[in-house]
Amino acid sequence: MTTYYSEEHEWITIDGDTAIVGITAHAAEQLGDIVFIEQKEDGDEFESGDEIGVIESVKAASEIYAPVDGEVVEANSVLENNPSALNESPESDAWIYKIKLTDPSQLEGLMDLAAYKTFIA
Repeated sequence: MTTYYSEEHEWITIDGDTAIVGITAHAAEQLGDIVFIEQKEDGDEFESGDEIGVIESVKAASEIYAPVDGEVVEANSVLENNPSALNESPESDAWIYKIKLTDPSQLEGLMDLAAYKTFIA
C-alpha cells in the first residue's frame, strides 16, 4: 500500500481501487484536543479540493478537504462517539473515510512522506 499526503494535511493510502483517507499526526497535533467531527455519508461524491468534513477541537474548527476525486464507501463510525481517537492514532485506526477513487492519476499531484516531512519542517 502506498500513502500520499496533501498540503492541507490529509493522508491517503491506496489499496487497489479503494483508498483510506485521514488527517496527519501533524494536523491532529496542531488542532489539539478534538471534540467533534462532521463526516459525509456513504455514497456521497466529491471532487479534489472539496470540503468533505469538519473537525472541531478545543482550539479551533478545521475543514477536511478531499485530496482526490471519489465517492465515500465508508465513514469511520468510531469517530462519531470518539472523535478524540483522531488525537490518539490519526494515521492508522482513526481514519476518516474509505473512498472509491474516480481518477487515480490525481495521486501524482500529492506528496510522498519525505516531501511531506520537508513541507511541514
